[in-house]
Amino acid sequence: MQSYQFFVPCALGLEELLAQELSSLGAGDVKPTNSGVTCSGDIELGYRLCLWSRLGSRVLLKLITAEVHDRFGLEKLSSDYPWHDVFNERNTFSVRFNGTSQTLRNTQFSAQVVKDGIVDAFRRTGDKRPTVDAKQADIQIQGYLNKGEVTLYLDLAGAGLHERGYRQAKGAAPIRETLAAAMIMRAGLNGSVVDSDNWPAVIADPTCGSGTLLIEAALMATDRAPGLGRTRWGFSAWRAHRAEIWNRLKEEAETRFDKGRTACNTQFHGVDVDPEVVAAAQQNVAGLGLTDLIKIEEGDFNSPWLMKRYRASASGLIVSNPPYGERLGSPFAAWQFYRKLGAWLQPGIPNWRAAILTPDETMIRAMRLRTDKKYKLNNGGIPVLLAMINLHEPQTQFARPELESLSNRLQKNWKQREKWARNEGVNCFRVYDADIPEFNAAIDFYDGALVIQEYAAPSTIPEAVAEKRWWQVIEAALDGLPIDPAQVYTRQRKRQKGEQQYNRVSDESVVIEVQEYNAKFFVNLTDYLDTGIFLDHRWVRKDIQARSRDKRVLNLFAYTGTASVHAGLGGASEVTTVDMSKTYLNWAKDNFRLNHLTISRHPFIQTDCMQWLATEAAKAVPEQWDVIFIDPPTFSNSKRMDTVFDVQRDHGALLAQAKRLLAPGGLIIFTNNKRGFKLDQTAVAELGFVAEDKTRESIPPDFEKQRAVHVCWYLRHA
Repeated sequence: MQSYQFFVPCALGLEELLAQELSSLGAGDVKPTNSGVTCSGDIELGYRLCLWSRLGSRVLLKLITAEVHDRFGLEKLSSDYPWHDVFNERNTFSVRFNGTSQTLRNTQFSAQVVKDGIVDAFRRTGDKRPTVDAKQADIQIQGYLNKGEVTLYLDLAGAGLHERGYRQAKGAAPIRETLAAAMIMRAGLNGSVVDSDNWPAVIADPTCGSGTLLIEAALMATDRAPGLGRTRWGFSAWRAHRAEIWNRLKEEAETRFDKGRTACNTQFHGVDVDPEVVAAAQQNVAGLGLTDLIKIEEGDFNSPWLMKRYRASASGLIVSNPPYGERLGSPFAAWQFYRKLGAWLQPGIPNWRAAILTPDETMIRAMRLRTDKKYKLNNGGIPVLLAMINLHEPQTQFARPELESLSNRLQKNWKQREKWARNEGVNCFRVYDADIPEFNAAIDFYDGALVIQEYAAPSTIPEAVAEKRWWQVIEAALDGLPIDPAQVYTRQRKRQKGEQQYNRVSDESVVIEVQEYNAKFFVNLTDYLDTGIFLDHRWVRKDIQARSRDKRVLNLFAYTGTASVHAGLGGASEVTTVDMSKTYLNWAKDNFRLNHLTISRHPFIQTDCMQWLATEAAKAVPEQWDVIFIDPPTFSNSKRMDTVFDVQRDHGALLAQAKRLLAPGGLIIFTNNKRGFKLDQTAVAELGFVAEDKTRESIPPDFEKQRAVHVCWYLRHA
């Protein structure tokens, strides 16, 4: 019988397991490669791989390999091959292609070249051109280009081997069947109940979804060939197809399944909280005729009755692909889910083990259980980790000493500041601001929501260390603060230049209202690096409100107009709000409307504040205001500005122009956030100002440990 060479591709991380599987199926010359395994054997082996491989993605039979340098070489290779030996003109065909080179840079183009070559081969012999069918072709050709060599394969399976034929209904984000089988094998179950005596009494999935893990385990236990339920195969139209061999292998597989099902004493049990998903799983099980072995119910894994049932079993294995990411709404909800799962497993179950699929090391840490082994796998192109856990005895959920100081600090801060904020009449405050240098982040509370901002780590800190500490901050916050994980939002802060502070960082647009004394503000928890309110200026805004009765107030570099709102609520006769950003100026107007302040009475001016100041100050009789609030950026090189602004260098000129706009007896409140800022006392005195440093009085308790958070000076006419 003719010998063939085969390539069986697989997901990353499964090569070793797949090589073992192919060897057990009788393959020769088995060699793992990147994302697949090569082997050799006769046509019976090819059929056996199609029928029995639980891990392979496809079974590709090698047709030809040759060195190819350009499209002309690829076309010649394709047109010279005797395609009449593969299929006839009445069959439809399709071509897929992988790999690129300097001259063949587009896989779709290369696939088209191969198609043209195949058509030319038929035309040369006077045959009718075969039809291309991209969806359900009778014959599928796969091309691979690697290091200047092109290999053309016949796809014997015709579709992915993960398509077992039993999935009649799907749950949310079902796990691929090949990965599910790999999880079962990694858990130590490599043969059927007929071949092995290590099958436990129960295999359970407490988050079963559409039941894929349980079904794959049951197919393996009952010695059912994974391809037994498929009706379409890529070799059906192949001219070298040996139907008698294929039919014999199918009959053999059916006999093995009957025997395995009779011998199987393992029970398979799953629960899921979603009734629609449970119904889908039950439908899949019924389609296989395995309802006597696989029972799937609606329920929560945390229910006491479930653990009681498992403890009553002599032995067992928990296999689970818990939901995470979008399936739970946020990565922080996923963290809490894994945390609960770990707490549920912590008491242990005698003679039980667990194989838990996790998106990353973070979720393994969230469970706080010791793992025996961890395997790197791939789920739909996404790297994942399979954690093997011994449940024989209760586990002491290991402590995280590196988080103790952080957790203690967060809980202490929360207890003090939540009570203070409630008494103060505000529902947004800072919980934490890099109090512990290793955990370089800020955490702010906004009426039930939490915003965790990571400061950029110094270049001396390795990226992996910074990433670990970032997740430790999140873990401590989720574990120690009374916050719904679905209401946690994160972002990374870096030094902003020019208009970067105005750039959107997300498109989620989660906007809520917050309360600050008698004022309300819209804050955006997702879209920008700043939420729309500078919490450290809370007491400055409160003082502006107290001073604004019947006064004309000017707010420069106004951002979202929070100080303007306080001035309006304080009874200012007129509030002028100036900012360069249209986005933030519209936001300021929305804040005015939220507080029932009449916009038409108060000017909103979109322009560069420095240019506007210079223009207004140069007037022969400049307009004047009683209270001027100036909170400029530390640095700005916006394209809308003619010059680069640096607050340390330019604040003297800024104050000189502002003085021309200050009414007799008026007050300038000047603040900024530059660390180490020094007011030019000489220049201020020469301008005729009396300057009073109000920094300490302007910083509220939730920022008192960050003395450098801002500076604040009150300037009056001498």
